[in-house]
Amino acid sequence: MSVKVVVGKDILAVNRKRAEDLRARFKQMGIKVVNILSSPGAGKTSVLEATIPKLQKVRAAVIEGDVATTRDAERLSHLGIPLVQITTLGACHLDASMVWKALEEMDLSRVDLLFIENVGNLICPASFDLGENLRVVVLSVAEGTDKPAKYPAAFLSSQVVLINKTDLLPYTDFDLKRVLGEVRAMKPDMRTFTISCRTGEGIDKWVEWLEEWVREAQ
Repeated sequence: MSVKVVVGKDILAVNRKRAEDLRARFKQMGIKVVNILSSPGAGKTSVLEATIPKLQKVRAAVIEGDVATTRDAERLSHLGIPLVQITTLGACHLDASMVWKALEEMDLSRVDLLFIENVGNLICPASFDLGENLRVVVLSVAEGTDKPAKYPAAFLSSQVVLINKTDLLPYTDFDLKRVLGEVRAMKPDMRTFTISCRTGEGIDKWVEWLEEWVREAQ
């Protein structure tokens, strides 16, 4: 005898509706939205710290998601941009309703680009649309070569992969060529950037592409 569980489908259907509401709202305001996913510690916040100060013609804001504490938001507070923290109190991902509520605390009247830093997790966040226009997954070389194959949904649902902490390549057995090959085999049109937030390697190229993407999307 088989049992069909439909609760998850119901939750995702509700989320999709709210995400579409968000997408329409962002479109009306002329705002492009980037949803950033990764495992814990891969460097999502570091990517934002390295990216936002280099944006020349794009005004940014951040919604910061975390299970507990406001530490990541505190790290970004010096950037002087609109910033709202979502503390999920144990939930393993952000959902569209959380983002909708966070917007009540944010002035987006002078914002072109909204970054949503999701909870550190390569499983749950992949299933929840947040009304974004672009999904970026950050993979650090310290995590191992097998992550795209083990967590395909996160990569298949994204359009950009940032391979971070390349300054650690000499000290790991991370196979960069293999990862790039697997990602492109999985999704041929995937954009990939190899970066180091510590040394600045590859950041300019990533930021240049991002600004061009915002201009073309507008």
